[in-house]
Parts: sequence; C-alpha cells; structure tokens
Amino acid sequence: MKLTQEGLEKSQISQKKVLLIIAQEDYQDHECGAPKKILEDAGIEVVIASKQIGVCHGAFGAITEATVAIAEVNVSDYDAIIFIGGAGAVGYQHDVQAHLTAQEAINREKILGAICIAPTILAYAGVLEGKKATVWNEDGKQAEILTKNGAEFVDELVVVDGKIVTANGPPAAEAFGKKILEMLKE
Repeated sequence: MKLTQEGLEKSQISQKKVLLIIAQEDYQDHECGAPKKILEDAGIEVVIASKQIGVCHGAFGAITEATVAIAEVNVSDYDAIIFIGGAGAVGYQHDVQAHLTAQEAINREKILGAICIAPTILAYAGVLEGKKATVWNEDGKQAEILTKNGAEFVDELVVVDGKIVTANGPPAAEAFGKKILEMLKE
C-alpha cells in the first residue's frame, strides 16, 4: 500500500501529543476549546492538565476534565506544552511546578505556548528572557511583567520566537491553535 504525501503527513502528525494546562477554576473557555479542536481535528492527541486531576470549570461555563495533575507531568511525553489563559491562570504565575514545566519544555526543545494572561507565567518562569512575546494587556500591566522579566513585548495577536508561541487573548485563539499545529508539522 502506497501512502500519499498527505496521508504520510497525517500519519506523522497523529503521533504527536500536546498538553494543555488550564486552571481548575476560571480558565478561558474559548482559549482552551479552539486550539484543542484544531489540534484534535488534525489527529493530534490533546491531554488536559491542571493543579489536580478532575473537573475544571471555565469562566463562561465550559467543563473540562483534567486527566493529569501538573505535578505529575512528564514533559518528555509531549511535543508541545501550552498554558491556557483566563483569570484562573494567575494562580500559576508564581507556581513552582508551572515554572519547572515551562523550563523543562525549553530545555527539551519542545514547543512552548501561552495565551492571554498565561505568557506572564512564562515570564515569571524566566523562559522569555531575550524573546519576543505578546500577552493580554487591556489593563496595561501585563506587558510590563514581560518586559521586567527580560522579554520584548510585541503588540500582535500571535508572536513566535523560536519554539515559543504566545497569543494575546480570546480573539487570537484560532490563530494560536493554527500556529501550534503548523509548528508541530515542521
């Protein structure tokens, strides 16, 4: 049986695995749902992690099951580690396990993503130093967190610097998901 180029690409991409890290409460529904759907529609396995295994509640009523606790994450099992925003993501800004996960993703040359307020988690983890990144900045304070931690704030929907992809909020969710998919195909 001869595989077409498209069939071969789909076969290779279907072996990819992505971890979405969300808050137990008040994650941003669309920022989780849109990239998850884009990745799953491409045949990628998407795993949800949070502080604890169990039910997580979105800020707008979505309910998602976390099957992995962030403390139990083995970064080497994934091709990409993605932090999802929303008000609850602030709880990861100074979370040691979140920082270690982000740092290990960089050390293992994995794709590392964050959307909305979640790029501040990466900034506090020290992985954005010398990198271009974006963040939700409607309050005018989040870009300052990035720059104070050595990042160069870029006011765009989605920003890629090396293997780090950041996005600035719900309107960027589809573009963010598509960019992660594109990077997984490279």
